[in-house]
Amino acid sequence: MRTHFSTDQLADPHLAEAEKNLRACVHCGICTATCPTYVLLGDERDGPRGRIVMMQAMLEDGGAPSPETVLHVDRCLSCLGCRTACPSGVDYARLVDAARAHIETHYRRPLRERALRWLIVNLLTRPTLAKSGVALAKTFAPVARRFSGGLGAMARTALKAQSRTISAPSVSVGANSRRVALMSGCVQQALAPAIDDTITRVLARRGLQVVPLAGCCGALAHHMGKTDDAKKKAKRIIEAFEAAGDIDAVVIGATGCSAHLADCANLFAGDPHWHRRAEAFASKVKDFSALATPRPAASRRLRVAWQAPCSMQNSLLLAGEGAVLLQAAGYDVVEIPEGHLCCGSAGSYSLLQPEIAGRLRARKLGHIASVKPDAIATANIGCLNHLSGPDAPPIVHLAELIDWAEGGPRPVVLFSSPAVAGEVARALRA
Repeated sequence: MRTHFSTDQLADPHLAEAEKNLRACVHCGICTATCPTYVLLGDERDGPRGRIVMMQAMLEDGGAPSPETVLHVDRCLSCLGCRTACPSGVDYARLVDAARAHIETHYRRPLRERALRWLIVNLLTRPTLAKSGVALAKTFAPVARRFSGGLGAMARTALKAQSRTISAPSVSVGANSRRVALMSGCVQQALAPAIDDTITRVLARRGLQVVPLAGCCGALAHHMGKTDDAKKKAKRIIEAFEAAGDIDAVVIGATGCSAHLADCANLFAGDPHWHRRAEAFASKVKDFSALATPRPAASRRLRVAWQAPCSMQNSLLLAGEGAVLLQAAGYDVVEIPEGHLCCGSAGSYSLLQPEIAGRLRARKLGHIASVKPDAIATANIGCLNHLSGPDAPPIVHLAELIDWAEGGPRPVVLFSSPAVAGEVARALRA
């Protein structure tokens, strides 16, 4: 593509990176088949090619974007399926990040939208407040679930929170074991806090000593264009990592957070001091699946559909690792048709775009139902919570199934109702 940015505009390293990717795009359209919103809505403006045209015009103009541009950029899930499919190597993430930052600083959203976005960034990223919000939603469940729009979606998300496992004794490791920092994150602490305990046990069996590293990764703020807030959160995590001493790896139980942390140096483009520190930190970020090396385990004979999160497929490039680990642990793993398309969770997307997210969820669950699994496994709290519900098979975190196969407690959700428990029990006896 031909671009028309000014010299002053290209002095901004983020705009310069966006311009490089705009020039690489040849508008071939191969990306459209991998874009969930284009597949769902059939509108060129809701596909990567159409969005790229609108984002280029907006960024080159430099002023307030049109409501139409904002609408269609907002509808992007940032699943990055387009980046994986692109034969020209266009890094769509750099384009949409620059566009969202521009919208955040140049566009005045309606009050209701601003309030919802403020709640997401200031409530969900603070575990104590998020836990209070979950408790409040459950207290007022009959009313909360009837709310419309984003507020209703947030309430329904909170209502799905539950304890994931039965308490279990810790697994001891040697005094000279390698040290791995486990980030507790934010949303997962409120919705499924026991996942971290499960990850700790799995890693301990592999001789890894887990040390806590508190803090929010900043992904939710970053994906809403709130760059300054994302930088502040990244700086706190980097400082905590540096203060922790000798750490072999940094792990977090949500692949969406892993993908953001592994890419956090891009936040500090043009800032040599923090860019260097962020690169050193990012080089230590490892996904759980990369550390949970396969081990012999008793076969559970459970039919499991592996739902690879978009962040695992298109950012971390580890789409098949979950299936490998589950098969090694003795589970019967089945592939989900159309598994490359997003389930609709996408961080805060299910709260900001609940109608589209709901349609993508229904599409995903339809494909899952076609392979008749006993359970669904995933590796991201957003996918886990979004897909959960009475209309879905029980869904568990990858670490929970590995832990169970290695002698840990059985995941509570597999036996949470008589109907589900009966189906699981029959599968285990088969």
